[in-house]
Amino acid sequence: FPYSSPPKHFLMATAPLIIFTIFALFGVSSLTAAAETPFVVAHKKASLLKLKSGTERVSVSIDVYNHGSLAIYDVNLTDDSWSTEIFDFVAGNTSNSWEKLDAGSHVSHTFELESKVQTTYYSAPAVITFRIPTKSKLQVAYSTPVPALETLAEKTVAYKLDLAKKLLAQYGSHFSLGLIVYLFVRIIFSPSAKSSAGNAKKRH
Repeated sequence: FPYSSPPKHFLMATAPLIIFTIFALFGVSSLTAAAETPFVVAHKKASLLKLKSGTERVSVSIDVYNHGSLAIYDVNLTDDSWSTEIFDFVAGNTSNSWEKLDAGSHVSHTFELESKVQTTYYSAPAVITFRIPTKSKLQVAYSTPVPALETLAEKTVAYKLDLAKKLLAQYGSHFSLGLIVYLFVRIIFSPSAKSSAGNAKKRH
């Protein structure tokens, strides 16, 4: 059978549909490619713990989640937002690394510090870097920040109370004697006592 080309009006009618189908397929492929990427989320938490010795610990925990569909590699976590002038490191360190983090999995990192300055401290988000097979460039993500920490908020008050107790225990008897002498002198030389003595002289 001889081949005959489609009528021109048929081509003109179906051309928009063909173009729309091509763009739709391109969009689906783009979304699929975008979905096949890692999606890193990190939560940073910090809590204060007052010890019986009068010291205060800061416990920091950071959870790193890979919510994407691909594994990530060479994962590095760094949290250098803790000033050594305000905190002493007690346990752990502020960085950690993992060779691989599979899709849908997570890792955690914790460390402890000790507060040595009374202040309101703002800790910046932790930094997470990682690599993915489809890109050569190093990827970067950030953790959530933590609320302001009121370090050693009650240290000054507790110190003053302890000092008052020590002074009272050591010099309590002297203080009581001094207070009695002061009150006696005040009564004798008070204006009311002088006026009463003057009125008594006038009557005589």
